[in-house]
Amino acid sequence: MAPLALVMRAVNALNRLVGNVFAWLAPAIVIVCFWVVVERYFFANTRLWMQDLYVWLNGAMFTAVAGYALYRNDHVRVDIFFRPASLRRKAFLDLIGVVVFLLPFAYIVWTYSWPNVARSWARLEPSANVGGMPGLFVLRSFILGFAALLALQGIAMAIRSVLILGGRSDLVPEDFRYRYEQE
Repeated sequence: MAPLALVMRAVNALNRLVGNVFAWLAPAIVIVCFWVVVERYFFANTRLWMQDLYVWLNGAMFTAVAGYALYRNDHVRVDIFFRPASLRRKAFLDLIGVVVFLLPFAYIVWTYSWPNVARSWARLEPSANVGGMPGLFVLRSFILGFAALLALQGIAMAIRSVLILGGRSDLVPEDFRYRYEQE
């Protein structure tokens, strides 16, 4: 069980790192958006690449931090059923949710996005807006990163569930335990 716990901790660390780095895009989005508005209304000037920039930063941030949000247990769940459940029941429900819903979802996103991302890289696709940002192909790659980080965090959740169901909740790090832990 210890090797499983090591994998879980590594995935958690990866998503924590990515989440903490990409969360800093939020202030950048606000600053760029603010400047676009100031330029437009006070200086009667518009730079299309800057309009693309804050939208692209937003897309990059939200796709990159999805695994981190899952790690922090910040995704929507039906708490009226989950909160009062015992620790073992929570672990069982998470295991089923990961195997039946999350991993197939991540697989579908990856599978259907791959050709689009590959085609975008082959063409070095720029913005659809004339005068917009170059490098849309990089932004499209975040879709694959989203699927991969979400799937990895789902695997970490499944490992957590296996550890709890196997009676080894002591191997689950404190910051990855359930919010409403009860036995």
